[in-house]
Amino acid sequence: MTMENLERMLTEHPFFEGLNKRCLQMLVECASNVRFDAGEVIFREGEEAGLFYLIRHGRVSVETFAPNRGPVIIQTLGEGDLLGWSWLIEPYRWRFEARAVELTRAIALDGTCLRGKCAEDHELGYELMKRIAYVIENRLQATRLQLLNVYDGIRS
Repeated sequence: MTMENLERMLTEHPFFEGLNKRCLQMLVECASNVRFDAGEVIFREGEEAGLFYLIRHGRVSVETFAPNRGPVIIQTLGEGDLLGWSWLIEPYRWRFEARAVELTRAIALDGTCLRGKCAEDHELGYELMKRIAYVIENRLQATRLQLLNVYDGIRS
């Protein structure tokens, strides 16, 4: 895939809406195109988090494990969503597990590459942090709702 195609895909992805061209060009240097087959684990809780993904097509479940219940789907993500923020926050370990529900195509962004670029360019770092903080807040709300369901099920 050419750099021009990656830049176009990043520009068109909702996560980067309104990001200036200079910042987008820095991101392209850290980007690659990936695909996951249905059922494929993208990452596991506790493993090193080195990437994050912009979903272009398909669906991914974000899961955690609940004692006495097993895997709990926190959220199902699809086209236009971001998957993964753990590459940005030490100790750079995944906090959840992610699995492709169906064939999924995404753009992977290398976290080490991005952390370096953010350290060099604080505007890029600030823009990424604002956007990822929004995603984290949404995931925390989804997790809270799932936990309410889990604990309600235990009391029943």
